[in-house]
Amino acid sequence: MEKPYLIGLAGATASGKTAAAVRLCQRIGGEIVSCDSMQIYRGMDIGTAKPSEAERGGIPHHMLDIVDPTESYSVSAFRQQAGAVIEDILSRGKKPVLCGGTGLYIDALTRPMAFSEQSDETLREALKAVALEPGGKRRLHDMLESIDPESARRLHENDVRRVVRAIEIYRLTGRTMTEQMAIDQAREGDYRVRLFALEWPREVLYARIDRRIDQMMAMGLAEEVARLLEQGVPPDSTAMQALGYKEIAAALMNRCTMDEAVAAVKLGTRHYAKRQLTWLRRDGRARWIPAEGRTADDIASEIIGEIGE
Repeated sequence: MEKPYLIGLAGATASGKTAAAVRLCQRIGGEIVSCDSMQIYRGMDIGTAKPSEAERGGIPHHMLDIVDPTESYSVSAFRQQAGAVIEDILSRGKKPVLCGGTGLYIDALTRPMAFSEQSDETLREALKAVALEPGGKRRLHDMLESIDPESARRLHENDVRRVVRAIEIYRLTGRTMTEQMAIDQAREGDYRVRLFALEWPREVLYARIDRRIDQMMAMGLAEEVARLLEQGVPPDSTAMQALGYKEIAAALMNRCTMDEAVAAVKLGTRHYAKRQLTWLRRDGRARWIPAEGRTADDIASEIIGEIGE
């Protein structure tokens, strides 16, 4: 039996993925499976650019608002839940369209990922505890560098969650994350995948990012962050480490001015966009679509032409 298709639409933050994916779904009978590691959290709407009901255009959006910000969540849990959603969409004769900028989530659904199923909570907590000690982040990163230099080059020492995960994978499998990902990528997946990525001139993309953040502030991002803190979401929780949230939280706790926080959000988002694009450029499956000067319908038309719908 021929494997079913999975269509993926990826790109940097503020590149117009949602609008294009909605238009594509409207034209091919699709439903969106969000691949965004922060839009999973309830109550985090403005800072994650979660699409409004109007922006969803009547298209079902799955994997949004599934976790409280105080809860932990893993790639393995995402793979399991989103995989069930995809099978349900296919069973109803609809077409699943992956949409989002979290490369690891896209890979979790489009590539076999044996390492995502393995975890050791005790080991993970012990490694996190090392990071909390004076100089601990550096020691943790050095530990990773000694076993997986490639991952250590890719991950900053402040990215404690991913550094810990890379060490955990090595301790559990005897292989580095780099080696395990190479093995997984050589295996066949459950779907035929058509992955598309939106491309913008860098300066145009950066201007779009700046405008979006200004719009977020006007929509009440500071109030959203304040509400989460008042509800008891810890400032050091995974959810509150999201771009826009940690910086605004710092301003609300008088660690910087609000203007300084907004400038930090803009700079951090630009850096994040560069990492997203680097991830996608390493993925030989990605078909790049120029987005400047084109409508969501134009982009949908090009994708439809490529997939032969």
